[in-house]
Amino acid sequence: QVQLVESGGGLVQAGGSLRLSCAASGRTFRFLAMGWFRQALGKEREFVAAISWSGGSTNYADSVKGRFTISRDNAKNTGNLQMNSLKPEDTAVYYCAAARAWGSRVDNYDFWGQGTQVTVSS
Repeated sequence: QVQLVESGGGLVQAGGSLRLSCAASGRTFRFLAMGWFRQALGKEREFVAAISWSGGSTNYADSVKGRFTISRDNAKNTGNLQMNSLKPEDTAVYYCAAARAWGSRVDNYDFWGQGTQVTVSS
């Protein structure tokens, strides 16, 4: 079993940056792909970024490509999402997730954190 806890959310002005962190418990995290998803009010949960278990492969949604960077440190059982050039449309609850299978679909992922709110003001 893997438990995930996100942190780092908050309120930021458009154009600013935030760094989200995901702390994982359980020795198997280092063998799982990790993803970040977000859910805006009244909308479905959507894929943001994913990274393979080794960190060697990454994938991004078109809407965040070039602005967000996903990374992980398996020695520390942590993952991060660096978000730059934030826009008001990035406002959402951001979730960290872990999966046995690499992918961008919500149903790919077996373990989820509780989410952290990111609000970008214009």
